[in-house]
Amino acid sequence: MKTKSNFPKFLLLWSGELISSVGGGLTSFGLGVYIFQKTGSAASMALVTLLGFLPTLLLSVPAGVLADRYDRRLLMMFGDGCSALGVVFILLCMIGGEASLLQICIGVSVSAIFSALLEPSFRATITDILSEDEYSKASGLVSLAGSARYLFSPVIAGFLLAVSDVKLLLAIDICTFILTVISAAVVRKGLGSREAGEKETFLSSLKSGWDILCEKKGILKLVLISSAITLFMGAFQILAEPLILSFSSAKILGIAETVCACGMLASGMVLGLKGIGKNYVRILSLSLALSGVFMLGFGLFENIFIICIFGFLFFAALPFANNCLDYLMRTNIPAKAQGRAWGLIGFLSQLGYVVAYAVSGAAADVLGKVSGRGVGRGAAAVVLIAGICLAMVSASIPLSGSIRELETKEKQGE
Repeated sequence: MKTKSNFPKFLLLWSGELISSVGGGLTSFGLGVYIFQKTGSAASMALVTLLGFLPTLLLSVPAGVLADRYDRRLLMMFGDGCSALGVVFILLCMIGGEASLLQICIGVSVSAIFSALLEPSFRATITDILSEDEYSKASGLVSLAGSARYLFSPVIAGFLLAVSDVKLLLAIDICTFILTVISAAVVRKGLGSREAGEKETFLSSLKSGWDILCEKKGILKLVLISSAITLFMGAFQILAEPLILSFSSAKILGIAETVCACGMLASGMVLGLKGIGKNYVRILSLSLALSGVFMLGFGLFENIFIICIFGFLFFAALPFANNCLDYLMRTNIPAKAQGRAWGLIGFLSQLGYVVAYAVSGAAADVLGKVSGRGVGRGAAAVVLIAGICLAMVSASIPLSGSIRELETKEKQGE
């Protein structure tokens, strides 16, 4: 029986992921600035992001199956520790001279391959150690940890780049991997090793995970809607940096990203303390609609102060949407199948990122060239289109009876 006494163990595990997020954010920011300064192309930045993201996406499903069959904390330690190898490779290339675009792509891909083991195991571990009434608070803190790469990393990286170069950021990131592995090891020791799951075949595990998603149409619809959402948010994510760098410096970019991410800090803290409690479908729809509107404001003006205001509001809305999605899915999936289910959910819902990373950078370059206003305004145009589409998709969520049913059944079961 899960008790609240396990929440301190969750906090220790969460602290490790918070540190890992900060370190990863330093590398992401530093490589983004490095590539844009070398190439001046949004497409090149998008390519690195895509190749760093794609292995994680493709391996998320088998990683979810592994999380149900083997020790989840051990998988987290292995994945987090070995993902440092890719960062080490990039650092060594830079020490020997300038790293090429190909070398950077190889490094981030290697890191992503091992990181794929982390996400399903981490999410499933939350279910292992917490009670249902703690899920909402945990989700808020998890969103806060994820926001650390936007909240703390950019401003730290911006100031460090003013006095050093990207190699320092990579070195710091490598050091954070040690701390995160230690935190996972301590939690694993406190809980004891998890017994391996049933020895069913990989395909059987995969099929059972798919069957679980299909049992409730509302879950499958949420997953498909999430894929559309990640398409539009992915375009915003990949183009925000070249948009700002086109008229400002890396230091200003770091400060602006941190100011914007303070919105996620504020709402993440509120959710971490109080949670939501009810009306998850309505709040999901409203928060996504507002996110789309704030994306419009972000792309309309070439003014850093206005960009920071709309960026702050955009990030403030995100944790509410993430919290609602997480709760509606988590409470409708059997605990024993959480690993494989989250692997499938992660794979399907993030397909939109693949399309966004593959298309948005090239689209920004083309629009900037055709209009004659440069890549920055081309990126702004793509962000505007994505914001409008996101607001339109969000309006369809409360119209689905099967999605509303996910919350209704949960209330009936209380």
